[in-house]
Amino acid sequence: MKQLKMAVAFIGLFTLVNSCEQSATEKTTNAKSDSTEMRAKADPAQLKREIQDLETAWSNADNARDVNALAAFYADDAQSLATDKPMLVGNAAIKKDMEEGLAKRPKGSKTSYEVKDVYGGGDYATEVGTITRMDSTGKVRSTGKYMAIWEKRNGKWICIRDISNEDAKAK
Repeated sequence: MKQLKMAVAFIGLFTLVNSCEQSATEKTTNAKSDSTEMRAKADPAQLKREIQDLETAWSNADNARDVNALAAFYADDAQSLATDKPMLVGNAAIKKDMEEGLAKRPKGSKTSYEVKDVYGGGDYATEVGTITRMDSTGKVRSTGKYMAIWEKRNGKWICIRDISNEDAKAK
C-alpha cells in the first residue's frame, strides 16, 4: 500500500510539473507570437507616411506663423531640447519659445521638414529628420537635424520629446 501511495504521489507530482512546463512554454510561444504579430502589423512605410504628413502639417503651420497650431502638436507633458537653450518642459513653455522665435524670423522666410527615418510601432514612433530654412527668395539660409518621439494618445500622434540643432555654417 505504501508503494501505491508513493507511485500515486510521484505520478501526481510528475503531472503537475509537466503541466507547469507546458503552461510556461505556451505563454512563451504566445508572447513570441504576439510580438511577431505586432511587428507584422506595424508597416514601416505607412508609419513614415503618417509622420511625414504630421511634419508637412507642422511646416504649413510654421510657415503661417500659427503658434496655436504648432503647440497643438505637443503633449502637455512634452519636453523640447534646442540648441543653446535650457530644456523646455510642458506645452506652455514650448509654445512661449515658439512665439519668441517666430517673432524674430524674417518675413517671407520658409522652413521645411523631411522625415529621414522612423522607428517604432504600436503607440510610439521615433522620427529622425532634417530641417531646411530659406529666405523669402528661396535661398537656403540654414539646415539642421532633429529627432522627435511621438506617442499615439486617443488615436492621435502627439509629440512628447524633441531635440534639434543647426548644422555648421558653410565657410
